[in-house]
Amino acid sequence: MPERYALRFQVEYPDRELDRVSTGFRIFTVIPIAIVLAALSGASAQLGTGAGSTTLVLGGAGLLFLPPLLMLVFREKYPRWWLDWNRELLRFTNRVGAYLALMSDRYPATDDEQYVRLDFDDPEPRRDLNR
Repeated sequence: MPERYALRFQVEYPDRELDRVSTGFRIFTVIPIAIVLAALSGASAQLGTGAGSTTLVLGGAGLLFLPPLLMLVFREKYPRWWLDWNRELLRFTNRVGAYLALMSDRYPATDDEQYVRLDFDDPEPRRDLNR
């Protein structure tokens, strides 16, 4: 029996010819959804090199880093809402990436799975070693 992987990823290639006109303008049509993606997932940039460099970090999801970290450290529990958020953000990111990589000409939606299937197993609960 083959081993099951924790992450499953599949991109359905369309069974029809892709629209050549939209392919030519793809770099421009992806800008609005890329702005939404950058606002959700965050971005970082390093300005300069060496000892005088400055790192600039922007993002929305980066603001939600500390609360789950504290829950992991003190309660030893990964919040279910955070797992669901990360799963949906990964799905959305991969839809935008597949659209930009010319794997489909359907504009990526923020709420439908569309042509990208991504799923991963829930983390197993930690066993109590004192029992």
